Amino acid sequence: MYKYFTKKILFCFSPELAHSIVSCALKCFFAIPGVKAVFKKFYCYENKNLRQQVFGLNFSNPVGLAAGFDKKADLYNHLAKFGFSHIEIGTVTPKPQTGNPKPRLFRLKRDKALINRMGFNNKGIEKAIKNLKKNKPELIIGCNIGKNTNTPNEEAVSDYLECFNALHSYVDYFVVNVSCPNITNLKHLADKESLTNILMSIQKANKAISQSRPVLLKISPDLNEKQIDDTIEVVQKTGIDGIIATNTTTSRDNLSTDDKQIKKIGNGGLSGLPLKQKSTEIIAYIANKTQGKIPIIGVGGIQSPEDALEKIKAGATLVQVYTGFIYEGPSIVKKINKYLAKNNYKN
Repeated sequence: MYKYFTKKILFCFSPELAHSIVSCALKCFFAIPGVKAVFKKFYCYENKNLRQQVFGLNFSNPVGLAAGFDKKADLYNHLAKFGFSHIEIGTVTPKPQTGNPKPRLFRLKRDKALINRMGFNNKGIEKAIKNLKKNKPELIIGCNIGKNTNTPNEEAVSDYLECFNALHSYVDYFVVNVSCPNITNLKHLADKESLTNILMSIQKANKAISQSRPVLLKISPDLNEKQIDDTIEVVQKTGIDGIIATNTTTSRDNLSTDDKQIKKIGNGGLSGLPLKQKSTEIIAYIANKTQGKIPIIGVGGIQSPEDALEKIKAGATLVQVYTGFIYEGPSIVKKINKYLAKNNYKN
């Protein structure tokens, strides 16, 4: 139904407007008594063989929704009815910000991809906390945190700490985002010295609270081997709990979309099918380099159950979808979980 009806209607609208329509529709539908139960029965798949414990958290299955879809932290319980084991809210910044000028989200239909330059648009930590208090999460919640655009890089650690300290009581794990290509000069925070400072500061705060939270780092697919090696060294030195590989890419290689359209769109992070191979290669590199000792959440180009299994075979412990959720529809989660259970994916 999604591919042949719903998607065709949604794709008549701009991507950002379509997202708003979906958000409003979910809130309206799920306000009707019994609808949540129907969605859960139709889309969720439970199998004890899919359960696992990763960085101290119990996941009902390995499939999550990547950051960027629930920026405002107001959809996670609705999205839970599509079978996800975990959802990342955000990116959340200390203060609300509108992000980059519109249009800032574009479809590449021929490539099953998106280009975005959203710019960390979100309602800030106070609104996120209000929503999390109001609607107790029904699944594992990760919080992707970043700095406000106007915060200088030399003061960025304060923004990350502010997010961590304010939100640690309300979420299950944190993801430090220094790899988004849509914030000016943010990539400089991924340099060895800056990254170590940020992660060390968060870990110090983490150890000071009674119930610490797992901390993960989201990395760029555009890192070279030396940069990946440096990142692994920082992860091991700071003792954080895992890596998310990968964020969106600035590369425009091997696209089927017309070059004129690509140039017209301009800057932004590319996600979707064209990212699949690169993200899988990075997952495999990290897994081999660390002998599988660092948990990895694999994300990038998952559009089918086979794509998800490929990420896991490469070394990912969990996987996340985003662009595939938009192109393939909500049934992709159930399809992946059934396929993984059938293929004894843990082996």
